[in-house]
Amino acid sequence: MPIKKMALLLLFSFIISSCTSSANRQNNAKIAQAMKKEGDIFQTQGNYTAALTKLLEAEKRIPNDPRLQNSLGLAYMGKRRDDLAVTAFKKALSIKPDYIEAINNLGAAYLRQKKWDMSIVNFNIVLDNLLYPTPQFPLSNIGWAYLGKKEFHLAETYFSKALDELPRFTAASHGLAQVYLKTGQMDKAMDFLHKCLSRTPDMAIFHADLAEAYEGKGLIQQAIKSWQLVLTLVPERSTLAKQAENRLSELY
Repeated sequence: MPIKKMALLLLFSFIISSCTSSANRQNNAKIAQAMKKEGDIFQTQGNYTAALTKLLEAEKRIPNDPRLQNSLGLAYMGKRRDDLAVTAFKKALSIKPDYIEAINNLGAAYLRQKKWDMSIVNFNIVLDNLLYPTPQFPLSNIGWAYLGKKEFHLAETYFSKALDELPRFTAASHGLAQVYLKTGQMDKAMDFLHKCLSRTPDMAIFHADLAEAYEGKGLIQQAIKSWQLVLTLVPERSTLAKQAENRLSELY
């Protein structure tokens, strides 16, 4: 075969091979994204085991996708493996350093690990992003970090800022109530919680906070009624149900 024809054949084969390889990669990525989508749906349903199964399958195909790593981190948090969540969020950020959702989620994982200062650093990065659409979340989370550090004045400041952004934000309202309770401001806690309950009368966490305030004031019968109400509002095996049962056993 003439050298020219052989060279053309080799070039043609290379082009076909490259096109096939590119098509395979694209198909592989599409399959992985479909798996990720399934995993994300399972997460919204609270089925973290199924979510993790799908996301780990997707990771085999697209290991360096930052959004997949972020989803994996959330699934690990759902499984109470915050150590693995931190690793996943860090990997997402090593690929995409400006990925603000992963920064926020890393802060949340540190918060659950009680690494208060590290969580605050991440949440402040989120707050520095003026385009972040829901600043009440990092503000409230910083409040919880300062509450964990027993820096009550700063905790109150950040919970109040979160409530300025979203006045009926449950996490911040509960946090502010806890500040009042932990600093012995029982009357202030009761006034605040009665206002919260006037807007959301079936919010179990507010009834639990109110029960704590009644206990702090020595109003045992009111506390018992509030803890009993909590039991009617939450699932039987929930953490809050266990707390209510424990308190009732102590108060009777």
